[in-house]
Amino acid sequence: MPVRISQTFGPNAVDWENRVDMGRLREERLARLNAQLERSELGALLSFDFANIRYMTSTHIGTWAVDKLIRFALLPRGGKPIVWDFGSAARHHQLYSPWLDHTDGPATPEGAARTGARAGISTLRGAFHPDAGIAEDVAAKIAGVLREYGLAGEPLGVDVAEMPVLAALAAAGITVTDGQQVFMEARRIKTADEITLLSQACAMVDAAYDGLYEFLRPGVRENECVGLVNKILYDLGSEYVEGVNAISGERCSPHPHVYSDRLIRPGDPAFFDILHSYNGYRTCYYRTFAVGSASRSQRDAYTRCREYMDQAIAVVKPGATTADVVALWPRATDFGFPDETAAFGLQYGHGVGLSIWEKPIFSRLVSLDHPETLEEGMVFAVETYWPASDGWSAARIEEELVVTADGCEVITKFPAEELLVAGRRYWTAGGALNTVRDSQSHLNTAAGQRAPNGAAPATAAPATAPR
Repeated sequence: MPVRISQTFGPNAVDWENRVDMGRLREERLARLNAQLERSELGALLSFDFANIRYMTSTHIGTWAVDKLIRFALLPRGGKPIVWDFGSAARHHQLYSPWLDHTDGPATPEGAARTGARAGISTLRGAFHPDAGIAEDVAAKIAGVLREYGLAGEPLGVDVAEMPVLAALAAAGITVTDGQQVFMEARRIKTADEITLLSQACAMVDAAYDGLYEFLRPGVRENECVGLVNKILYDLGSEYVEGVNAISGERCSPHPHVYSDRLIRPGDPAFFDILHSYNGYRTCYYRTFAVGSASRSQRDAYTRCREYMDQAIAVVKPGATTADVVALWPRATDFGFPDETAAFGLQYGHGVGLSIWEKPIFSRLVSLDHPETLEEGMVFAVETYWPASDGWSAARIEEELVVTADGCEVITKFPAEELLVAGRRYWTAGGALNTVRDSQSHLNTAAGQRAPNGAAPATAAPATAPR
């Protein structure tokens, strides 16, 4: 019997069971980043990216800071990470993050303040006056550490930064180059603790989908579904619900990638993507429902979408490539788009970790010419889409996979092998109303199905279609 790679526990810490080892998680992430830095030509890594800072320093100051570019962290070759943090957050880290004290002996707040947990601030995305010298102060702090480690003449890898900071680094004589690839390569293979956290994050979304299935019915709005998912996830311990795509009815094709206040109606398709963070580890997890009933074209679209998903999962194993997967998927022109850029993200795959859209990436736009090899320990999401023949509905499925020694394991567990019908089951004088039916009632009757030439419309479901 195959051994399950992913594990799911309760969110609490206990003394009677080995669960996530946070100390090991911190040490192994930093070790992987250091190893990747050693393999590069860089002297140090400078990060302003929220997820990269967390991977390097295991610090977190709240999701409000995700897009601010206010904090920064440096990992010098042969040294330990230093994080310059926002106001009192630096003092908090000095008190409660002992791994940031790089002095010898027992960790102290004073030792952390001298070494790994320092106060500092970047340019607030331009909100500071340009003449305040904030960018120059950032550059001076970085230059000082580089000189301390004898790295002043070595290239500095940066992930993302504001132009004034880049200009100030250049003025300080520091050669800046791309450091994002070093971070992405380090984060590409997940540790056992990371896989457990990713599985736990998916388990919370399983629960959210169960709640959605019970809640969906004609008369609710897309934004109400978003509110329900947020409550379920935060109640379960999510630290951040990044977004909930809630798409229904004629909004399904083309996919708009944003929810609205649309009122859900009988017979609507509705698909959702739930993105949240548990201890930093994210989900990207689509499911599709039909509300009350599904037309034959909706069911056919779902079947096609599922076939592409199953074909992709079947080839995932160590040694396979992203090109092997995307070669199984339809071309953009096969489902109504002029090119792969226009259809990007519909037949798609991406790594999942402290952020979504990590390595590897699966897309016909890039993967056929630039394939990436799959390795044991990778965790990624695979998502497929197919528009229905009715011209307005569509299906969307997404599964998250862990690459195992001889294949893969799916960690998104809410049922998706067939199209689920949510909402009230309706009863007629003759029994249960067929759940495979057109939302226009006359197309489900013998008289209404008869077109002027005596033929039934192609999208109509027979009145006696199997349930």
